[in-house]
Amino acid sequence: MRTHSSPASLLLAMRPRTQERLYDFYEELRRTDDLFWDRRLDAWVATSYAVVSSAAGDPRLSSVRYPDIESVSEELRPLAQVLSRQMLYSDAPDHSRLRALLSRAFTPRAVAVLRDHMCEAVERIVMKIAPTGRMDVVADLARPLPLTVICDLLDVPEEDRLALSSWSDPIAAAIGSSRLDADERRAASQSMAHMLAYLRILLTRHDAPAPHTLRALLTTQAKDTDQDFDELLANCALLLIAGHETTTHFIGNAALALLRNPGAADQLRRRPDLIPAAVEELLRYDSPVQLLLRRARRRLELAGRTIDAGQVLLLVCGAANRDPDAFPDPDELDFHRSGGRHVAFGYGPHFCLGAALARLEGAVVLETLLTRLPDLRLDGSSLQWQRSLNFRGLTRLDVTFTPAVADHNSGEPATASH
Repeated sequence: MRTHSSPASLLLAMRPRTQERLYDFYEELRRTDDLFWDRRLDAWVATSYAVVSSAAGDPRLSSVRYPDIESVSEELRPLAQVLSRQMLYSDAPDHSRLRALLSRAFTPRAVAVLRDHMCEAVERIVMKIAPTGRMDVVADLARPLPLTVICDLLDVPEEDRLALSSWSDPIAAAIGSSRLDADERRAASQSMAHMLAYLRILLTRHDAPAPHTLRALLTTQAKDTDQDFDELLANCALLLIAGHETTTHFIGNAALALLRNPGAADQLRRRPDLIPAAVEELLRYDSPVQLLLRRARRRLELAGRTIDAGQVLLLVCGAANRDPDAFPDPDELDFHRSGGRHVAFGYGPHFCLGAALARLEGAVVLETLLTRLPDLRLDGSSLQWQRSLNFRGLTRLDVTFTPAVADHNSGEPATASH
């Protein structure tokens, strides 16, 4: 018989030994109950595909993260005030209005224009590391590529990009964990303040923005409408953080999955036409976003449970994406998989705005790694995961490969023969 509370807690997912076997842990939770009260987190936890996908788009549930700003700790309150203005943590009509404003920069057609630029960016990275025979996939590829792409969209000068990345990390840590000390909370708020100050300067510069960039769209919007400028800055910060943090995790997770499943990698080398399907399957298999937060607007019934007004629901996307009721043989990489739609990008009205961009970046990286570094292999170092409930990503991923030697005729590296 199922109970409405569980002695286990989702908090255990942050332990290093649990992170390595995370999906086994989720399966244990789901077998106990697919919607249970977590006493340590003071929240409901949903682990099945049916409950997660249903709740993610349920209008009875709110996406507002901080309904009472005054109750937030003093150190985190400045950050909470900014997050409360972002569309990710807003409900209709504010969410609909903000999404309509920003979506023009992220349509599949608009994103497709970036493909050649992405290919060039990945090629530059590969050219740099190819002669060395080793790399940290996270530091050398998964972090710089998404940062380059989102900063190009925002028309951020090259010399300012590392600063933006350094501000993004503490903010993402605060979003991803409720177990921060006062110094970490203060660092997150200060980083957001620095980011907003920079973005204010960027969007009010007198030089003309590069055409067809997000900066051009936002600058026009700020001048031609009565759009709240602070709200615009808050959502620009959201795009910057989400635009590279989650894609960084996806690239690292996908690379690890293929390194651990060499047969799947070989299949993609033989059938590059399967790469779009592989991107979807890799997103399902090890999702960069593990958790969505919802809050009950009023007392309601969900999956046979009574949820009181104001109670929090934690929707575990990573568990839903490994639910055998939705995905047969969920622990297998299957690039021919059909049926259920994964929830790595969320579900319902808050479906990820940058999904098309993330998919394209993933496809470009897979194409390049599979062809340019075909004998990529793990170097045997132990893996370390970021300590986060919301996000899943490696802190580093060390690999080796056959070093390339310069082809003096073409100027490009060629794989060394033995």
